[in-house]
Amino acid sequence: MIAPAELQNIAIEIAREAGALARERRAEGVSIAATKSGIADIVTEADREVEALIRDRLRVARPEDGFLGEESAPEPGVSGVTWVVDPIDGTVNYAYGIPSYAVSIAAVSGEPDPRSWRALAGAVFNPAIGEMFHAARGEGAWLDGKRISVNPEPSEAGALLATGFGYDPATHAADLARVARVMPLARDLRRIGAASLDLAFVAAGRLDGYFERGLHPWDHAAGALLVVEAGGRVGGPDGVPGRGLTVASGPALFDRLLAAASEPAEPGLSNG
Repeated sequence: MIAPAELQNIAIEIAREAGALARERRAEGVSIAATKSGIADIVTEADREVEALIRDRLRVARPEDGFLGEESAPEPGVSGVTWVVDPIDGTVNYAYGIPSYAVSIAAVSGEPDPRSWRALAGAVFNPAIGEMFHAARGEGAWLDGKRISVNPEPSEAGALLATGFGYDPATHAADLARVARVMPLARDLRRIGAASLDLAFVAAGRLDGYFERGLHPWDHAAGALLVVEAGGRVGGPDGVPGRGLTVASGPALFDRLLAAASEPAEPGLSNG
């Protein structure tokens, strides 16, 4: 199998080109193409165009690999490697002109499912400010060629945390209740609006931790590898990040953050 470092280089190169296209389309003006899970969950024409570019470049570079993207149908491969792609993570930020959006590209082996895959390489690129976060399995996490690491533990003032909220109004009460449970650990809370950047910022020590419900595989595939390679932990109540809950932080904070962010047990029920 190809070395993770080589997959990383492919991810970096394609993410830069895809990011340049996203930034160009943002400058020209954003056209909303459709909504997805709800009226607030939008997809732009640029999302689709950028994913098509990424898919085309991967088809040339790695024609036998699979593909799992946010905006188009999955495609199985025969090589054992699948590319997990979010063409523009933070689409609402992108549509509003907020410079917190990213191209996220990861290569994984095994089935394209976070419960069973093995992350090999990833890149998270913010075109608005030109930052490239990247990692290859076993080789650390990097920001523009400088090695990064998670914060070993929060300061005495508490942890600087980030979270996100789902687009379905029916989920907001539970999300706010989760925030209330977590706040005793926090010095403050950030809402950046792009899961891949939240995870990259944990990896770089800009955040102490991150928690969010409702993430899809393409939201966290590259970012989770960044955190792990930066010395942190990523998971959920069942051990892996996913739709139910994703938590990321340095090792000293992780168990406390996961416990606070998890749904409380119903009265009268136990795990025993």
